[in-house]
Amino acid sequence: MSHQEKPVKISKQLRLKAQEFLSSRKNTENLLDIVRHFESGADLSSCLLTLELIFTNLLKDRSMYIEVVPLKPVEKTEINQYKEWLRNVYEGCFARISECLESDSHKIQIQGLSTAMNILSHEGKCPLEAKGSLESYVPLNRLKLVLMKLLSNKHNNSQLINKYTEYLLYNDILFFTWKLLPSLTAKTNPNELYIVNYLLLLEKLQLKQHPEPQFLCGSNNGEFFTFDEAATTRALNKIWHCVMLWEHTPQTHKQLLIVLLERVLPHLEKPLLLTDFLMDSLDIGGPVSLLALQGIFTMIQVHNLNYPNIFAKLYSMFEPEIFHTKYKARLFYLSDLFLSSTHLPENLVAAFAKRLARLALIAPSEDVVIICMFIGNLILRHPGLKCLLNHPTGGSASTDPYIMEERDPLKSNAINSSLWEIQTLQQHVLPNVATAARFINSPLPSVEWDLSRVLDDTGDDIFDKELKKHSKLIALAFDKPNGGALSKNEKVLQYWNI
Repeated sequence: MSHQEKPVKISKQLRLKAQEFLSSRKNTENLLDIVRHFESGADLSSCLLTLELIFTNLLKDRSMYIEVVPLKPVEKTEINQYKEWLRNVYEGCFARISECLESDSHKIQIQGLSTAMNILSHEGKCPLEAKGSLESYVPLNRLKLVLMKLLSNKHNNSQLINKYTEYLLYNDILFFTWKLLPSLTAKTNPNELYIVNYLLLLEKLQLKQHPEPQFLCGSNNGEFFTFDEAATTRALNKIWHCVMLWEHTPQTHKQLLIVLLERVLPHLEKPLLLTDFLMDSLDIGGPVSLLALQGIFTMIQVHNLNYPNIFAKLYSMFEPEIFHTKYKARLFYLSDLFLSSTHLPENLVAAFAKRLARLALIAPSEDVVIICMFIGNLILRHPGLKCLLNHPTGGSASTDPYIMEERDPLKSNAINSSLWEIQTLQQHVLPNVATAARFINSPLPSVEWDLSRVLDDTGDDIFDKELKKHSKLIALAFDKPNGGALSKNEKVLQYWNI
């Protein structure tokens, strides 16, 4: 038997045993054979599918259902004892199925999750005992076991969590994931793998129910279920206080800020408690500082946070390294927002314009275009900065009074300088860059440039645009040659047969 034929044969044998077991209680040994094969670790994919077939059918047929009457013990009948035995096997198998989520094989992980959630769905629709509400119909003990495996501290479960997002489209699974999450949140410092998995799952969770409700457990009419958005918000606030206190690596710190900005911040009950955390993050540098800056801007704009030193922090972020990170567009966008007020001191804004001009000399070509537009917008907002266009005492590199090394923008002496750097860029090898730098030679436009339109442009975009600008469309006609290389309308063909 070949290696390809063997798994197919085993799968057929397992399915046949499963069907024989489901057809008669006499074949209980078949179930035990399947369970033993599963526990041996062999043919896990076939075993998972077989157990899914068995337990979904047992649940649908109510073969494990025991009616419980309050204050009355369950009768010790042969049928009830058989059902108890089935339930014990079911409990053990579900625990083993959940362990497949920790497999080294991605295929087994995905199959294990699919099997677990399918069984969970059937138990929700056909519970093991009589219940009175949809909350009870969602088997929280099963769902909790799945979530515990997703939040592993041994494996990076990014692919598995992405698969789990398919189940978060169901309102009941989404709500009870939120409900269970606080009890699964580490109270002390977990390791990096746990934090990565936790933040990834948190990023996938939305706080509101889906507009077109679907339910994995129970009926889709939502008769017994209400999505409590206040409860999900409380759960978020509860877990966030723990998450912020963990010790983070640079990678998890960055991911934490992304989740904070994109998912969490609008829903926090006391957002001002984040102030110290965001201030500390500003001092870390790189993308972390940039993301923290965005958080601080939101706090200033929405929650009236007073942070007088913010412009010095923003000024210090304009370093050559920023042009080599994927967050540079965010920096330009945030800087444009911070410097949008026309009431800022002109010497402060002049420092930003001058620093940007100096960095333009070493920036990638696509960023030079953005910098020129940005400086033009600053001059439009602050007409007093027109003195930088042609200052008599700051017109060259040798006589420039601007102090690039000064960390305080107000002490940089930029207002007494000029934008000779932009003049230099007019000789740039790329026509697009040279054209952008010529804005200082002409009257400024009446409206600001739209920075958002060019923030996502790349060097390849510039190159392609230049090619299209200087190339001509040449129409080509092609006639299939008939015997020779001459076109069919050539006059020589009237006298010669080639």
